[in-house]
Amino acid sequence: MSTLTITAKGQVTLKKDILKHLGVEPGQKVVVDKLANGTLQVRAAPTGDISAAFGFLKREGQPTLTIEQMNEIIADGWAGKR
Repeated sequence: MSTLTITAKGQVTLKKDILKHLGVEPGQKVVVDKLANGTLQVRAAPTGDISAAFGFLKREGQPTLTIEQMNEIIADGWAGKR
């Protein structure tokens, strides 16, 4: 257990051992969740770039659609053809 001091500005500095435990480095972010009874949960914020989302909806054995094909399907749906 670590005891932290709150500054006059209401800020808290996390000690190196806590940051190491969270796996975060300078410049990275942490997420703080407010739980019941005044408890906080601190964890490393998710990292990654937009490319991690590519292929998120891809399903094995399903065709890959182009943007044009998706737009055609959407237009057909709005026209009541599907």
